Amino acid sequence: MQAQQVQQEQHPGGPEQAMLGPDGLIMRTVHERSDHLRGIRRHLHRHPELSHEEYGTTDYIAEQLEALGLKPVRMPRTGLICDVSGSDPSLKPVALRADMDALGIPELSTVSFRSSVEGVSHSCGHDVHMSAVLGAAMALVRVAEEGHLRRGVRLIFQPSEERHPCGALELIGEGVLDGVDSIFALHCDPGVDVGHVGLKVGPITSATDPVKVQVRGAGGHTSRPHLTQDLVFALSSIATGLPAALTRRMDPRSGVNLTWGSIHAGSAFNAIPSAGTLEGTLRCLDHDAWDRAEELLEELLADLVRPWGVEARVTHDRGVPPVSNSASSTAVLEAAASSVLGRENVDPTAQSLGGEDFAWYLEKVPGALARLGTRTPGGRSYDLHMGDLMIDERAIGNGAAVLATACLQRDLVTQRG
Repeated sequence: MQAQQVQQEQHPGGPEQAMLGPDGLIMRTVHERSDHLRGIRRHLHRHPELSHEEYGTTDYIAEQLEALGLKPVRMPRTGLICDVSGSDPSLKPVALRADMDALGIPELSTVSFRSSVEGVSHSCGHDVHMSAVLGAAMALVRVAEEGHLRRGVRLIFQPSEERHPCGALELIGEGVLDGVDSIFALHCDPGVDVGHVGLKVGPITSATDPVKVQVRGAGGHTSRPHLTQDLVFALSSIATGLPAALTRRMDPRSGVNLTWGSIHAGSAFNAIPSAGTLEGTLRCLDHDAWDRAEELLEELLADLVRPWGVEARVTHDRGVPPVSNSASSTAVLEAAASSVLGRENVDPTAQSLGGEDFAWYLEKVPGALARLGTRTPGGRSYDLHMGDLMIDERAIGNGAAVLATACLQRDLVTQRG
């Protein structure tokens, strides 16, 4: 592991009991509630809602928290926060975050709890994220009732992780991080066996931005291209030339990648259209490269279209920066996961080109995101954002116990220089 070594304070009952709560209360609670947590996940999976439409999901989460004696606070549209109070109000709370939205992807599985909403599914595992944070809440409430939760915990159920503008910025603007000490989250990884967690200090995801190029020019008949501004030819040149030019103008260590998802122009085989568009994503592993990319895109595009005489405009929306795990917070998650799952099941993981708006929280407070293994050992590796995604539901309890333990571990882990 890249996380710095941790040093545990001496507590009555030994470090294992300290990490898992008095007399293993966290693990016992998660085990006792495992069927209930599985039922929560299946309800959420059956009733997916798109970004900023998570009204039923918000109601359901609120009901679960209220049943624990907590008082959730709803956000202006969708989503909510909820505090589990600690015994020492002088300590800033730790936050746990779960994203709530589903994707506009039809579900292809045949499970009994498959999506009941046509064309919408939890194909990124957000149903698991929400269930794990609710499981952590159940354990933390019991720890607090026993008088062993010194530092409070703020639960953040966030809308619209999948859509831009993202829900993280919206909730940050509502003050959900005010007074927060640090923040933790999990993300399903269907390429990792259940019972394992992946961690990395520093960037663990990439910056991810939507990019749109609009091109206009004088159209005409395909028999007379010399009398037109051949827009389709220009679009083709942009589609291949712009990604290539970026790779030669930016440091290759920055991991810049521009990939197109759609190209549209014209409707007739014998007519050159007067307008067309390209849409895709720009991904950067490096924060500095992300800051520079917008200006460079405009410069390169102008150079590329000059020979064709067309007008071109690029719209580069700042999506999300890389998720960059702090060393101290990664150490907390490593110690928590080691105590719950065993140190041998805490794995180093590589930085991916995927994007996650959890990054915005880490621009404000230290924190860390871990990859939660969801693959049945020996089973098939699925992929996120695919309609056939299958999750080994044992991951829910694993995630709940790791997150709850991390909240207690926050005060047990110290850094060595």
